[in-house]
Amino acid sequence: MKKILNTLLLLVLATCFVMAQTQEKKAEKAEKTMDEAEAISGPYMKFETMVMDYGEISKGADPLRKFMFTNIGTEPLVIKNAKGSCGCTVPEYPKEPIMPGETGSIDVRYDTNRIGQFTKTVTLTSNMEEQKTVLTIKGKVLNEVEEEGVPAKEGSIF
Repeated sequence: MKKILNTLLLLVLATCFVMAQTQEKKAEKAEKTMDEAEAISGPYMKFETMVMDYGEISKGADPLRKFMFTNIGTEPLVIKNAKGSCGCTVPEYPKEPIMPGETGSIDVRYDTNRIGQFTKTVTLTSNMEEQKTVLTIKGKVLNEVEEEGVPAKEGSIF
């Protein structure tokens, strides 16, 4: 019985090791530039950044940010869906296939009339091997900017 358990444990560990090596190699390929990389089989979306920081912005400021990506795979990339984590985050994505070597963008609009700190996600569903990709937006919407200094009250001697 111990031999069977030891054999199963060894098999599970070996499988985990092989899977980790495969994913690590794929990630390494994606990190190389398009000129250096061997073509990744299938479609593969490589983003310039997966996290977009709005920073501190004024209430009502420009809500649009663009996540730029390139299909560094060998097959056309098809984005099937893009969904924001709430109604205040609205993504737009290309409906046509992105051919190998071509670029595209995921346009994300956040409701900048909501004051305060925010961190929201956009989940993309595509025909890549890892079908789901999660992008993040974050920042802080400040209340409307007031003029510097404190206005004097009527009747004040200052």
